[in-house]
Amino acid sequence: MLSRKQLQRYSRQIMLPQVGEAGQQKLAGAKVMIVGLGGLGSPAALYLAAAGIGELHLVDGDRVELSNLQRQVLYKTNHRDKDKAQVAAQQLTAANPEIRIHAHSRMADAAWLQAQLPALGIDLVLDCTDNLEIRYVINRVCRALRVPVVMASVRGFSGQLVSFDFREAGGPCYACLFPPQQRDNDLPEVENCSTVGVIGPALGMMGSAQALEAIKLLVGLPLSSLNRLQLFEAERLEWRALALPVNGDCPVCATE
Repeated sequence: MLSRKQLQRYSRQIMLPQVGEAGQQKLAGAKVMIVGLGGLGSPAALYLAAAGIGELHLVDGDRVELSNLQRQVLYKTNHRDKDKAQVAAQQLTAANPEIRIHAHSRMADAAWLQAQLPALGIDLVLDCTDNLEIRYVINRVCRALRVPVVMASVRGFSGQLVSFDFREAGGPCYACLFPPQQRDNDLPEVENCSTVGVIGPALGMMGSAQALEAIKLLVGLPLSSLNRLQLFEAERLEWRALALPVNGDCPVCATE
C-alpha cells in the first residue's frame, strides 16, 4: 500500500495507465544496481531515484575530477576529489530521501558481482561503464545469475543501447553481438570518452534511455531495446535498430 506522501510524490507517473499504483508498488519493491556513475550513470541514477525505485546500489571506485563536470551531471565543482559513489548517494538522497541508497566505493569485478547480486537480491543491473572488460564481466555474471541488464555506451556523438532479460533462456547476450576475441579490432567501445571525446547531451540521452527501459522492465512493459541494438546519432538526431540473433559460436552462451 502506497502512503499518502508516495501518492503525491509519484502522482504524475501513477496517472499513467501503464504504471498505476500497482506499477509504482513494483518500483518501490525493486532493487537496482548501477555500475558506473559517470556520464551515463548520472542521469540514469537521477531518474531512477526520482521514479521511486525502492533500493539503489551505486558502484564506482573513482573520484570526481574537473574534466567530469562537462557531462556527469550528478556532481558540482565543490565535489572535486571526492568519492563518486558517496557523493552520488548524497545527491540522490537529497533528491528523494524516501528510498534506500547504498554506495559501493569500488570497481566491479567478477567475484564481487557473483557474490553481491544474489546476496543483495538485485532485480536489474544498469551497465553505465565505459570499460569494455567490465562490460564483458557484467554480461557473463548477469547471464549466469539470470539477472536482467540494460547496457549503454557513447563515443563522440554516437550512442548504443541494448537490454537483455536473462530471466528468459535462449536469448542472445552482449558477447553474441561483440565476440570478445574481436575486441582489439572491431569494437567501438575500445575507445572511450577519455581518448576520443564525447558530447555531454548524448550521454544524457542514453542514460535517460537506460532509466526508461529499466522502469519499463520493472513494471512489466515491453522493451524496445530488448535483444535489439538501438543506435543513436546525436549529430542528426536519428535512431535505428538492429535485431540481435543468438550467435552459435558465442563463448558465453556456449557455457550454459
